[in-house]
Amino acid sequence: MTTAMRDTPGMTDRSLRVSRRTMLAGGVTAASGVAAGAAGAVLFTGEEDVASAPEPVAVEAFHGNHQAGIATPPQAHAAFLSLSLKSGIGLERFASVQKLLSQDAERLTQGEPPLGDTEPELAKLANRLTITFGFGYELFDKLAIADRRPGDFTKLPKFELDRLDEKWNGGDVLLQICADDATTVAHALRMCVKDSRSIAKVRWVMRGFRQAPPVIDEGATPRNTMGQLDGTANPAPGGEAFAETVWRDGDDATKNGSVLVVRRIRTELETWDAVDPAVKEMSIGRALDTGAPLTGKNEHDEPDFDATNDLGFTVIPPKSHIRRAQLEDGRQIFRRVYNYDDQVSADGTSDTGLIFASYQKDIATFADIQAQLDNGDMLNDWVTAIGSSEFLIPPGCEPGGWVGETLFG
Repeated sequence: MTTAMRDTPGMTDRSLRVSRRTMLAGGVTAASGVAAGAAGAVLFTGEEDVASAPEPVAVEAFHGNHQAGIATPPQAHAAFLSLSLKSGIGLERFASVQKLLSQDAERLTQGEPPLGDTEPELAKLANRLTITFGFGYELFDKLAIADRRPGDFTKLPKFELDRLDEKWNGGDVLLQICADDATTVAHALRMCVKDSRSIAKVRWVMRGFRQAPPVIDEGATPRNTMGQLDGTANPAPGGEAFAETVWRDGDDATKNGSVLVVRRIRTELETWDAVDPAVKEMSIGRALDTGAPLTGKNEHDEPDFDATNDLGFTVIPPKSHIRRAQLEDGRQIFRRVYNYDDQVSADGTSDTGLIFASYQKDIATFADIQAQLDNGDMLNDWVTAIGSSEFLIPPGCEPGGWVGETLFG
């Protein structure tokens, strides 16, 4: 199978795929059946049998100016894998393994097993798999190439309300692995761990899920486990605002790359459940049912932060989440958030929350927004950051190249 090229930012090859929905369009009502050992499916109508070709593997393009998995329409399942470099690993050795991992990612995302895959059958259905690479602050020091680290790529400052657990922090290499099938994610994760084992140890893995088509409509905003529509204010991929928010510019080795902040945010659902719906809406600044700002009717109406009620109070409280998350100069982040739901204690308390993946062109934008949230966001009563990491995301690569080549090649 040939690897598709993404010619424009945010473009995928989804338009090139054929689905059974297309074949069933036009009023044809059918049920599909597959004969054992047959190469294709047969669609049965009320009058005749219609043979169909096998459905193509649903793939996202691997090559292009930008890495896939950022502007890509978010998939239903994700695993965030953080690796720590072993001592004594030099630049040449690291680069050779990173090249191998990039080749693994290229093959897996196109529905092809990597070399040495002992379960190649699991690679055949890519299910829109993307594997996105990022590199931590300290990796450049460990490889003795601190001069290659961009000056604006720094570690996040400490925030007063964070309660960080070391087991969810940091890392030298990040792989964000996303697909519409959990088995596909698990297989890709295992292959990447196996092929990185010679130079790195697993630091942490966070597995997440989110609502995605066909559970919700294409382009619809998903709900998180707190019941909120999560990501309403995101800039639309492919647009000018998205490019200005996410992609790094300039002439250095990170042009067309980005910066990723991964935060593990625990939600206190037991106390959130006890809150009156009106208080929840005031804390967020949006209606729970529609996601509309409290000054509007529809989800994407622009909030009016100056509007007041009959008593002279602002309709959207000044410490509501949507107000505190907005910078006066208009800078934004791009949220690619997943839920986690790990264990339930003996008394029924859930370990539930968000894997908050935030893409932006620099650390400063995220830090400035988080500082405002840290200082008076009403939602802080029910959310706590327990993990935090930052990663430099390099640009994509062309056929024959590898992700990270501009930094480590």
